[in-house]
Amino acid sequence: MSRILITGASKGIGRATARELAVRGHEVVATARDVRTLDDLSVDTRLTLDVTDQASVDRAVAAAGDLDALVSNAGETLRAPVESVPLAEVERLFQLNTLGALRVAQAVLPGLRARGGGRVLFVSSVLGRLTIPLSGAYAASKWALEALAETLAVEVGHFGISVTLLQPGRVSSGGSERAPTYLGDDDPYLPLAQQLAGARGSFSFITVEDVAAAVADALEQDRPPLRIPVGASAEAVLAARAATPETTPFRIYPLEW
Repeated sequence: MSRILITGASKGIGRATARELAVRGHEVVATARDVRTLDDLSVDTRLTLDVTDQASVDRAVAAAGDLDALVSNAGETLRAPVESVPLAEVERLFQLNTLGALRVAQAVLPGLRARGGGRVLFVSSVLGRLTIPLSGAYAASKWALEALAETLAVEVGHFGISVTLLQPGRVSSGGSERAPTYLGDDDPYLPLAQQLAGARGSFSFITVEDVAAAVADALEQDRPPLRIPVGASAEAVLAARAATPETTPFRIYPLEW
């Protein structure tokens, strides 16, 4: 049994992961910006944690006590063309998806080193290795996260700490539906958005429970790989990306654009 801290446990993948790990007998420290959203979770500890606030992170990690693992899950997305995406929104995504994940990892790692090892698992995305039109800002935040995580894997492996990047494809978490979209009625990229809306139907969803099971499986492996695609679609699209020459942009959808 391990003591595991999860960020972003109020909904979606984080909530499902908290439940899955608790069912498997782990001590779960579930965290969210609003701790009241965790009231109905049957976990060991519930804490307030805002990954964009250093003081909040420090308080939560101190209150969590000795940890064996971190599941860095908190994150959001948006849709907008790179040409016109509000820079404040890009900064917000990086603060949450990239710097927020790094901030919590930095707070947890000294304790893991002192205990002689542990696990750090980042919930990334297939968009940490490829891009989709209108999702460039989100993909950039995940590409940056993957660079940090891969570097971290080399640095902290010396201390017995394993680092894993989980890469789900399309997840029925509601996150995409909640994502803000920055496209006006006369936007020159509106026809592209309409094509994308039709093309997305060709890729199947996986459930938040699928991702939660993959998280738990990875944490329980003796030697987890650095990157783990989750779902057949994720495996297929990442393989296609790897087979595409670096001299040309990879197109996940056959668009007329």
